[in-house]
Amino acid sequence: MRLTAHRISIPTILEVGKGNFGNIGKLLAKHALKKIVLFYGTGIYELFGDKISSSLASSGIIVLKKYEQDNNEVCSITRLAFSLPNDTEVIVGVGGGKVLDIAKYAAFLKNLPFISLPTSTSHDGFASSGCSLLVDGRKTSVAAQMPFGIIVDIDVIKSSPEKFIFSGIGDLLSKITAIQDWLFEEENGKAVVDDFAVMMAKKSVNSVVRTNFSSITEDFFLKELIDSLTMSGISMEIAGNSAPASGSEHLISHALDQLLAKPELHGIQVGVATYIMSMVQNHRKERVHNFLQQTGFFAHVQKLNLYKESFAEAIELAPQIKPHRYTYLHSKENRDYARQLLYQDAVLQKILI
Repeated sequence: MRLTAHRISIPTILEVGKGNFGNIGKLLAKHALKKIVLFYGTGIYELFGDKISSSLASSGIIVLKKYEQDNNEVCSITRLAFSLPNDTEVIVGVGGGKVLDIAKYAAFLKNLPFISLPTSTSHDGFASSGCSLLVDGRKTSVAAQMPFGIIVDIDVIKSSPEKFIFSGIGDLLSKITAIQDWLFEEENGKAVVDDFAVMMAKKSVNSVVRTNFSSITEDFFLKELIDSLTMSGISMEIAGNSAPASGSEHLISHALDQLLAKPELHGIQVGVATYIMSMVQNHRKERVHNFLQQTGFFAHVQKLNLYKESFAEAIELAPQIKPHRYTYLHSKENRDYARQLLYQDAVLQKILI
């Protein structure tokens, strides 16, 4: 067998700083990108459209088409992608995870570079090659491509509701349990771990949990969070799958998405599941607890009326979400313990109904 080195895609543009939405024209012009198509999430143009348009115009960037898009059904995106102007040079997405996934997939279909301008940090999707789309009415993970560029305005992220920051915190912290699940799979002969992807994922979460901060809205903390979520996205690109960033805690969240009429934000569900799985795995549970406590994540969750019974059902359903994997929750003994914790752990008793 001939072994080959990794060949991966990483963003060419990575700009994280204050006031970047007013500087996007210069950033695109620097890379000779002149003719663009813009995708805005619902309501996002009203908030930032004028600033972005002014910046683009001042740098001679031509906006061929502008869409306010919220329909993430695959067939709809496909029709839209192939109706784009033939001289489009780059697709730019501005907003939350849904519109970024729409723009990312349209760019993938047209073999065009995609630039991600997230307005919140609810999860690492703004920096990953995958996207979550509707296929026949069901939310499905679909492969696309890494963003050519990621441009983040710290001031914009700071102005978003705190629930999105908490969601990003939960999604980032999940790398701790996701990596442990991946190692568990390898130990049981069900997977082969990519050491470099593991290193990248570990560095992403350790960078944030070891940061000194007094508020999650501090510029430095937000920059660390964004940089780390970006590293998490790249770890998945290295691995060629989501394993370094998504394990049993994500399976619980995906199960909740199926069970609940109105699921909570992905990263919120994942954060609670990460706390549960850190105890099941008996791995870094004090670190996970302390960080979720210090950031105010637990206090936020306590206000959301999340139910123990919902998590109990999701834990049981979790292995069926990805039957080809073998996480800790694919063992009945571990599922039983996870459900037991829902009714015995003091923190879970406090934050869940």
